[in-house]
This record gives sequence, C-alpha cells and structure tokens, in this order.
Amino acid sequence: MAIKIGILGYGNLAKGIECAIKQNDDMELVAVFTRRAPESVKVWSGVPVYSVDELENKKNEIDVLMLCGGSATDLPEQTPKYAKFFNVVDSFDTHARIPEHFANVDAAAKAAGKVAMISVGWDPGMFSLNRLYANAILRDGNDYTFWGKGVSQGHSDAIRRIKGVKNAKQYTIPVDAALASVRACENPELTTRQKHTRECFVVAEEGADLAKIENEIKTMPNYFADYDTTVHFITEEELLRDHAGIPHGGFVLRTGKTGREGEHNHVIEYSLKLDSNPEFTACVLVAYARAAYRMNQRGITGCKTVFDVAPADLSPLSGEEMRAHLL
Repeated sequence: MAIKIGILGYGNLAKGIECAIKQNDDMELVAVFTRRAPESVKVWSGVPVYSVDELENKKNEIDVLMLCGGSATDLPEQTPKYAKFFNVVDSFDTHARIPEHFANVDAAAKAAGKVAMISVGWDPGMFSLNRLYANAILRDGNDYTFWGKGVSQGHSDAIRRIKGVKNAKQYTIPVDAALASVRACENPELTTRQKHTRECFVVAEEGADLAKIENEIKTMPNYFADYDTTVHFITEEELLRDHAGIPHGGFVLRTGKTGREGEHNHVIEYSLKLDSNPEFTACVLVAYARAAYRMNQRGITGCKTVFDVAPADLSPLSGEEMRAHLL
C-alpha cells in the first residue's frame, strides 16, 4: 500500500515534492493544502487542493504531511502545530535555532504519538550527515563547508527590498584559493570574506540612483558587508534570459591526520552541483518522509533529524536488494 502524502503550501519546494513523488512508486500524493483561495491554485498532478483550515479533518487520510513554509515565521509555528495530528517533515534551515525548534516539535510529536522529521534538505541535511561521518572517522582534523556557486534566495530578497530595485538575483561563490588550500591539507583558518564572494545582478527602476543602490548592497550588515561583493546592473530581459534558474550546491570537507606522529594527511570531500535547489531538496524530503512513516509504524515517536535515521529506512529497496546492489 502506498504511503499517502499531503503537502502544505505550493511554492517551489512543494512543486519539487510533487515531481519527486511521481518517481517513487511506494508513495501517493493525495492533497495539497494552501492559505490562498484553493480555487486559485492549479497543481500539475491534478490532486485536490484544500484550504489549510481543512487539514485537521484529513488526519486519517494522510500518512505524512510535508511542510513547505519558510523557516523565519512559518515552520516554527506550523511544525509543532501539525505534529499533533500527522507525521510531518520540514526543511527548517535556521541553524542557530534548530535546538529550540527541536524541543518545541519533540513535545508535540511525542504527545501525539507521531514522528516529526525536521531540518531535512542538503544543508542542514545531507551536508550535516557528511560532517558527522567525517568527524567520527577523522578525529584529528578540521571541518570546512563551502556553498555555491548558487542562488541565495534570502540574499536576493534582501536586495529586492532596497528602494529603486525592481528585481535581483544574488550568487554565492566559493573562493577557489581557499578551497584549494583546504584540499591541499594546509588547514587554513579562514574568515568569512576569505571563503566566499557574492555576485549580484540587479534590475533597477527607471531613474534610480545606481551608485546609492550599489553602496546599500555592499554595506548591508549580515548579508554583504563581510564579503567581497560585485554588483552588475542589467535589464529585466537579461535577468529572465540568463538568471531564471535556481541552481546551487557546495562542498563539505574534513582534513585529518593519522599515524603515530600524525604524518599522514587525508581529505574527505562531499560535493553537490544542483540545477534546481528546490527540486533536489524536495527529493531529500521525500526520502525522509518514507523513513518517518516506517519509523512511526514501528512505534517510534518524537522529533527526529537526519542523524536519527537508519539509511535503510530511506530506500524503497528491500534489504536483500540493497545488500546485493549497493553494499
């Protein structure tokens, strides 16, 4: 019997989940829930669209609810709320607030006898797993994470809030020299500026002060002030033609030493190059939805992260198939 999936929200991530479910024969998308007027939401798969107000009435029809809201305001409220009724999966990615989010969600999920899988994606998520594995294996070492080249949606939004900006895309780019130094086991101590640069493509409104916009971008605290930032002013047509996608990726590395005197160097590296950040993230979420359902079927409850999931629970393959083809 297929695992029945519901989706809350219908943005880029939800559309990616909709596509990913089609690639998994043991899953079935049964409904999309929205805060918008349901009749205004047209879904590619043709499943019913309901108001979010209908969600609790569908608790017996959904095995796992995928939460596709934002980490700033949506998920801190939605995940503990809906963990009272469903097994849930979210992509909460505010690293500093994960312990707080975990505690809130854990209490709700345990009380309801459900599994709530939080902070699923590629960072946090797949990158987190690789940091853990590498730390466990190379105990005498250093961790490094580089993001990009890719579109930072939060930074792009920050630029679009500047007066005189009509549209914008911002790319995070690893510094090649820093990455090369890590790979060479030089164990550099790198500042924020030394690890990444930022490149901005901005469509300005007619008559806007370009110098003022560029200065506001480059001096924006928490976003650009700590980075070497390049600003390009382009037309709307160029932005749509050359920067329509949402690519991303990055690298997780750990360098370490072994031997009696630490004479041997080692590098563990995991990398991603993604044409579509939300579609890849969606595929990770779908795999962990399978795990959440299986774990709950075995009587497991509470909040979980990628660290708590056995790899076999992610795969639709049987144990025999995995041992024969993947081990």
